[in-house]
Amino acid sequence: MNTHSQVGKTVANIPPIFGDVGKLESARQLQAHTNQEDAALSANWQVGSAANLPTSPDPHGCWVFDDSEVGENSPSYYVGEGTDVPSDLRGGSYGGSDGKACPGGLPSILALDLGTTTGWALRGRDGTICSSSEAFKPQRFEGGGMRYLRFKRWLTEIKQSCDGIDAVFFEEVRRHAGVDAAHAYGGFMAHLTAWCEHHKIPYQGVPVGTIKKHATGKGNASKDEMIGAMRQRGFQPGDDNESDALAILLWAIETQEV
Repeated sequence: MNTHSQVGKTVANIPPIFGDVGKLESARQLQAHTNQEDAALSANWQVGSAANLPTSPDPHGCWVFDDSEVGENSPSYYVGEGTDVPSDLRGGSYGGSDGKACPGGLPSILALDLGTTTGWALRGRDGTICSSSEAFKPQRFEGGGMRYLRFKRWLTEIKQSCDGIDAVFFEEVRRHAGVDAAHAYGGFMAHLTAWCEHHKIPYQGVPVGTIKKHATGKGNASKDEMIGAMRQRGFQPGDDNESDALAILLWAIETQEV
């Protein structure tokens, strides 16, 4: 095989960054070029490092613990409302879609613990709180994307049932037990944030440690401790997903002035 004739062509296993290797005069230059590209890419791919995580005081009231690894309790990346200039896709923060006061009383807030079994808690405009969990397990003979379509339809039904949602808060998970769980969570989060953008609803991710700290006083509280904390507040969660959603909702109400 004439390897020289393949250099610079779009063939299998040849990354695009080598499209100009035909201009190089020797293998030594090729190696140097590759090392430079790798170094540049490595510098840009340090996601989750201390170099590019938010380090200023958190404007949204999230606790950041010095004894935790970077990324676990850092301020959320996922905030659907600019801190200085609100997006033109939404109205005023936590108000109606036109930026005016919410009709009928308090803002309607939806809190979600995203996953195949999604916990949810909703405060209505009259101040009442209801909660439960909803299963989005893939069904037999349906494609992998169908559960996300069911999830979006369910969100719309929730929105219609309470005469609109004024803000969405969800648990932002940065560590997962396995690849499948990570993929599922990413899918639900992507569809949730896109749905919020479409409906002009402000949204915010809340780090796990922040939720646990507010609910129990411990940033590493167990599932049983979270359930117990919600029961002490007068709720009866059916599982840990529902208790987490309730904890997110209480955090939003008590720290975000909504």
